[in-house]
Amino acid sequence: MDIIDIRFMKLALKLAAKGRLNTFPNPMVGCLIVKNGKAAGFGFHEYFGGPHAEINALKMAGKRSSGATMYVTLEPCNHWGKTPPCTNAIINSGIKRVVVASKDPNPLVSGKGIEGLISKGIEVNYGVLANLERALNTRYRKHIIGRHKPHCIAKAAMTFDGKISTETGDSKWISSDISRRFVHKLRSEADAVIVGIGTVIKDNPLLTSHGAGNNPVRVIIDPKLNVPLSSNVLNTKQAATIVVHSVTENSNKLELLSKKGVILIRVPKIKDSINFKHIINILCKMHIYKTLIEGGGETISSAVESASINEFYMFISPKIAGGRHAKTPVEGTGIKRITDAVPIKSWKMSKIGRDFLIKARIR
Repeated sequence: MDIIDIRFMKLALKLAAKGRLNTFPNPMVGCLIVKNGKAAGFGFHEYFGGPHAEINALKMAGKRSSGATMYVTLEPCNHWGKTPPCTNAIINSGIKRVVVASKDPNPLVSGKGIEGLISKGIEVNYGVLANLERALNTRYRKHIIGRHKPHCIAKAAMTFDGKISTETGDSKWISSDISRRFVHKLRSEADAVIVGIGTVIKDNPLLTSHGAGNNPVRVIIDPKLNVPLSSNVLNTKQAATIVVHSVTENSNKLELLSKKGVILIRVPKIKDSINFKHIINILCKMHIYKTLIEGGGETISSAVESASINEFYMFISPKIAGGRHAKTPVEGTGIKRITDAVPIKSWKMSKIGRDFLIKARIR
């Protein structure tokens, strides 16, 4: 292993680690372009759905890429995903040599990126500090290699009498500080957090882990594209944002959202609503398996009706709100007969600060 290659790959790995909180379920990747022994450009994958490390480095290097060597911590992709193939950009840039730490375990790539570069006459060396790259992306590798099924947790905070807000819509704060910190930890353990457009408009949340760990991908269910362009979820790069919609005619809004780096997913409406299970299946194809649903009663109701929820985390605060029109954790049309109710498989209760937390599994 060439000592110079080791030196520059170490720098690329340091770049990769900068994306630790925001790239999952994508891997952390760093890229360094070197020409005549000096750095011409560098970059890292900053957040899920954003430009890949190679693209950021090539953009910085510009024309200096021609004849240079690229050091990248993971095999460049050669397929269309949320972004174009990196191999195309590398080939067109004039890079003459690519040094790769590890092959990508993703079956869509797995050696094909390297083969594509070699077929165009680019010298490729791989295996440089592969052990360090594998250690960096342990979570990604377990995710991509293992057989995964979707797992949905619905979370709600309600008063003792079952209200998630007052009749005026006020809900800050029903649960305690300790309970909210617990939820931030829950977010850090999830691949994505899902809310409806009503929650975004009413609360303007960040939907991050607030420093508790990894930030989840933020998924907004917004059939009519009503999300305000000033929303925090659209204007903070702490985590990627996906907007699920059913609109085809509002091209201006779609373009503005795309410019903000939002990942747009269009799904058809069924009886004026979006099929929740369809959304979950799409997310699974994006390697987003564990989701935390934090939407209001309508969003959670949609998830319940489509049999998408595996667990409920219900925080109960020792307060009484009252109000016949105050919102409850599960809204929707409801059932006509108690015999049609969704059964709870098992549950347990614990105390968090002044609140109670009921964890329940749904049959």
